[in-house]
Amino acid sequence: MRQVSGTSALATPRQDVAPRRVPWTLSPYALPLNALRILAKCALPLIFWFSAGRLVRWALLLLAATVSHGSWYQARLILVMFLFTLVVMTSLATTVGMLYVVREALLETRARRAGGEAKESLLNALNRTALVFAGIYMTWGFVAADARDFADIDLMRQPDLIFIEAGTGQDSGVMAGLVSLDPKISLVAMIVAYMVKWYFGRRHEAGKGRVSGVLTTFGELAFAFYGLNAVAAAVGARSDWIGERSAVAAWHDLAAKAKEGVPGWEQVSEWLGAVWPHVIDALVIPLAWLTVGILVYGAYAEDTRTTIRGTPLERAASAHLERTHDWTRLALIKLSAGWTGRWIPLLNSLRLTARGGAPLFGLFALCYVGVHIGGDYLTRAGRYLTASEEPYLWFVTGEPIAYVSDLVVTLVTMCLIAAAFDIAATRRRLTGGTEEPDRPSPSS
Repeated sequence: MRQVSGTSALATPRQDVAPRRVPWTLSPYALPLNALRILAKCALPLIFWFSAGRLVRWALLLLAATVSHGSWYQARLILVMFLFTLVVMTSLATTVGMLYVVREALLETRARRAGGEAKESLLNALNRTALVFAGIYMTWGFVAADARDFADIDLMRQPDLIFIEAGTGQDSGVMAGLVSLDPKISLVAMIVAYMVKWYFGRRHEAGKGRVSGVLTTFGELAFAFYGLNAVAAAVGARSDWIGERSAVAAWHDLAAKAKEGVPGWEQVSEWLGAVWPHVIDALVIPLAWLTVGILVYGAYAEDTRTTIRGTPLERAASAHLERTHDWTRLALIKLSAGWTGRWIPLLNSLRLTARGGAPLFGLFALCYVGVHIGGDYLTRAGRYLTASEEPYLWFVTGEPIAYVSDLVVTLVTMCLIAAAFDIAATRRRLTGGTEEPDRPSPSS
């Protein structure tokens, strides 16, 4: 993916100027204070972006749930998938918009303006962020929340329909709008979506078109969503055949023998299975959202070489790749696409954040988890305070409570992302990476 000039890398200090000492306000431990400062300055535009995004997203989900029932069922489901793709694009636009409106409150932005950098438009930031956002959104399961919300809205439109039709032996199609598209139609829609992705992807790589990245992302998401049913049908048809293959059977036998013969194997496997989801929620998910923030502010290119730039690995990798055949390089790129799309942007973010001080990412992850836990308690408190003996009153009170809780959590999270980037980028610019990151000066 091409690198945007001017905003894609942190400014490097002049070599003839000694690195300056960092004020205490840029200490990694001042992250919560900086986040609150940004929130106080930008609360109104943040609330506007969140509310507008929530309204559009809810309207699209309701429209998709309504369209998913009636005559010409398969044609309706094509439209449902199209609308669901727009739901994810709305999440992209809302996230980028919220991060964009706080950038003028960042010290790093002021320094860039003073250095003569022009103000970047929201459309350019959206165009640059779209593809990596889509990859993170899909590979780390954020899209599952959209699918659950679609199913919930579809069920709540007619809560009794699923039970009435179940008693009569009919298929109501409730909550099934995303998984009922005919595999053959899915395949055709996949081809069309792939053509859209390919065409605008080539334009985006060539630097043509102001919204080529956004349209490429739309094609990428549509390709994935329309392919759900076709892939599910193909996997279902081959599942028995795959299970009977000798290599798969041998792997299952090996796992069973290890479980029986290796002391502690079962306990370690169970422990890892119980701990790993918490590792994802506490470390990987915060890093994924931090990646999106860094992309919005244009702090790095999302390719593999950016991760190893400035290290001995860069020279070794470059020499090795130059000796390989063109087709070999192409095959390696294709085979590693899933891994790089999942992990490389996160490694870039971790590297940049580490430049701002070893405690910075740890404190960011801790604050992120604390905010979301606090959001859960806020939701619980709201339900407790609005509890009533009136039946079905929670239909009326549930959504406002969820809105307030999500508003607080999202606003604070966006400000934490912006503050973490600001601290890391500003410290890097002031010190050139030479100062001890965990020993800020008490004076500015």
